[in-house]
Amino acid sequence: MFRNTRRVVLALAIAGVATVGSIKVVGAHSAGNEKPALTAQAEGRRVTGMFQGPKANTGYAIEWMENGRIKLAVSDDFEIPNTPAPSWQVVDSQGNTYLLNQFKVKSGTNRSITLPAYIHDVRKVQVWCTFAEVLLGEASFQK
Repeated sequence: MFRNTRRVVLALAIAGVATVGSIKVVGAHSAGNEKPALTAQAEGRRVTGMFQGPKANTGYAIEWMENGRIKLAVSDDFEIPNTPAPSWQVVDSQGNTYLLNQFKVKSGTNRSITLPAYIHDVRKVQVWCTFAEVLLGEASFQK
């Protein structure tokens, strides 16, 4: 029941972006839940549209700054594709593509990531299969 309440709050917050301008999404850990519980609050965070692609087509990505570095996370409803090596990949405003960590790691999953300091902005968040070298899905930030 709590999970559905969070989804409703997030859906309402995202719908409000069109009229208000921006929302802030804060990560918090629920008791007994390893995934961050995302709740909408004030301003300062950007949210992509929904992921679209042949394998990654649920959820969205959230971006925020922390200690001068860009951080990204995927929403709770994002399903990591069941492929050999789904990885984080981002595209910046200049069209440069950066292949980053895999979503699936031995200790669990990477549902959030801190970008290297040399990446200064993000236009698209992609799910890239490093095994098959194919795009599984992507989500874009509004300009």
